[in-house]
Amino acid sequence: MRSTTHVEDLLRRHAPQVLGALVRRYGHFDAAEDAVQEALLAAAGQWPSAGVPDNPRGWLIRVASRRLTDALRSEEARRQREDRAAALAPRDAFTAPPPGADRAPREDDTLSLLFLCCHPDLTPPAQIALTLRAVGGLTTAEIARAHLVPEKTMAQRISRAKQKVRGVRFGRPDDWERRLPAVLQTLYLIFNEGYTATSGSHLQRRDLAREAIRLTRQVHRLLPDGAEVAGLLALMLLTDARRDARTGPHGELVPLDEQDRDRWDRAAIEEGAALVVAALSQGRPGPYQLRAAIAAVHDEAPTARATDWPEILGLYDVLVRLVPGPVERLNRAVAVAMVHGPHAGLAELDALRGEYTGHRLDAARAHLLERAGDLEAARAAYESAASRTLSHPEQHYLHARAARLRQTGD
Repeated sequence: MRSTTHVEDLLRRHAPQVLGALVRRYGHFDAAEDAVQEALLAAAGQWPSAGVPDNPRGWLIRVASRRLTDALRSEEARRQREDRAAALAPRDAFTAPPPGADRAPREDDTLSLLFLCCHPDLTPPAQIALTLRAVGGLTTAEIARAHLVPEKTMAQRISRAKQKVRGVRFGRPDDWERRLPAVLQTLYLIFNEGYTATSGSHLQRRDLAREAIRLTRQVHRLLPDGAEVAGLLALMLLTDARRDARTGPHGELVPLDEQDRDRWDRAAIEEGAALVVAALSQGRPGPYQLRAAIAAVHDEAPTARATDWPEILGLYDVLVRLVPGPVERLNRAVAVAMVHGPHAGLAELDALRGEYTGHRLDAARAHLLERAGDLEAARAAYESAASRTLSHPEQHYLHARAARLRQTGD
């Protein structure tokens, strides 16, 4: 008997591949997604007690395929279309690996699904939302929170996107380079949700982070000379290298400056640093390369105190000229505080009021107010930040910081 958690991890890992296999074989994005959901529910009900099959992905493909063909055959008008698709499909188009094998199909269905979701007929927000749902496995609520929009709005956006890609040929598109910016942004968002989950009892969703890295490696193999692709892969590796040190023995959040750097993955840091150096040598660095360079400065510092904050601030100065978004400016404000003092950083954060509505603005203000000696204001800001995040580890950390300041004040 396998644990429920183990089964859930398996299902999350295989779901995008199963959906990709069905869409490639049959088309019908909406119907294929429904069939996959039914197969996942069947597996969740059977596997914990009956055991996980030797080939879980093949099991899911077979069950989802039966559900989908049953649905399609109930519509006479679509029967001929199904037969034509079957006749035109390559002989190995729907062949699952043999039992016990742990390999992907010859054509990576997940990557092809990723490019399908980033179809140029979709707006960039719709591309990202659909990909996060179909490839990343995020719920509509999680995607809505990542985009700071109501869940109903996001549900409508995803539904419209599915309708637009209905009937589009599945496979690696000829114009995949045009879709690359949306693909990279989507992979970045999937990784971010995996590295710091927006809700739930766990700080990280490692399955999502691993899948984002795997897919980015695939894109990097397609475009080995693409500087921004290399920059994104470097950023993921340099950031993910810290994952084991980010939580304590009970799952509690450990901030960057308190982490045990001996637990960082040095091999990932070396690979990421080499990628970003090679990418930056091409000139005219893009946003992902700059973010990766910032991560490399953090990772290569032997201690938190030894971090080269002036270099980080210089990199943020370049980044915000390219991407003047509120998240980038918030991170730059922290760098300003580390170089010029907390009051300078607080002035930068004040300029973001009304633009950034996430809890991290209050969390950053709390940290800088604490450094400035305004403990009561810092405590209130920590409590405000805790009330605005749905991540339990972040809530516990922020409440603990507030409680410590309350005790100090008493």
